[in-house]
Amino acid sequence: MNISASLVKELREKTGAGMLDCKKALVETEGNIDAAVDWLREKGISKAAKKADRIAAEGTAAILVDGNDAVILEVNSETDFVAKNDEFKSLVQTLLETIIKSNAKTLEETLELETENGTLNDLIVSKTATIGEKLSLRRFAKVTKADKETFGSYIHMGGKIAVLIVTENTNEEVAKDVAMHAAAMRPQYVTIEEVPEDVVEKERSVLTEQAMNEGKPKEIAEKMVQGRIQKFYKEICLEEQQFVKDSDLSVKQFVKNNGGTIKEMYRYEVGEGMQKREENFAEEVAKQMK
Repeated sequence: MNISASLVKELREKTGAGMLDCKKALVETEGNIDAAVDWLREKGISKAAKKADRIAAEGTAAILVDGNDAVILEVNSETDFVAKNDEFKSLVQTLLETIIKSNAKTLEETLELETENGTLNDLIVSKTATIGEKLSLRRFAKVTKADKETFGSYIHMGGKIAVLIVTENTNEEVAKDVAMHAAAMRPQYVTIEEVPEDVVEKERSVLTEQAMNEGKPKEIAEKMVQGRIQKFYKEICLEEQQFVKDSDLSVKQFVKNNGGTIKEMYRYEVGEGMQKREENFAEEVAKQMK
């Protein structure tokens, strides 16, 4: 059936649902706009759409390991209360189990993966309507390791931070120790070589300016900057950081002492880089009780 753009627009204005959902509703109801409104309401899409512009920067980060495959993801909600909700936890588990069985590479592909209750996007929309808060899958990574490699995973503060590490020629205990270190020390890269040149140059520029402002001669300033760049690497690179369990060792040396090397790191901290809701605790509790 041919559905006009004006009809889709009208339905969208009535419900706040997305264009594709509106078109689908009109197709399903043979162009009957009132029936289409009901169809969207029944699917929970109309209700969920009204929450689409809300800020969802709470939630959970989670990991699922199955043999040589692992998935790490971040799912957001509006409040920390909902992140502890059983329905929310069930959604997260379904996302993990569906993604780990798939070959999806992008968020768009992932949201189209089929479950027993429609696509993952359908499920998120449905849970948004049921729970009453905006929910979203923010990011994920599916990682496949070789047989001689080991996963180390660590969840901190019930899902506020999740870290997945891949090491080679070590055991799971060593890999988990590295994951726990990464959770605490917030490295951004595994090795110095991974740090983008523009990031280094920006830091070098700032440090040079600082040294010159201290009145140092150019030759002295350059030496100071070189030393401070090394310190910068020790702050942002996992391998260069002092190991939290033994400050006499770098993380690289700790892993090497155990016969191995670090191959990959994935560190998700819930809400990092996102705008946070500005509400006080009492108001949040009151909303939950309504």
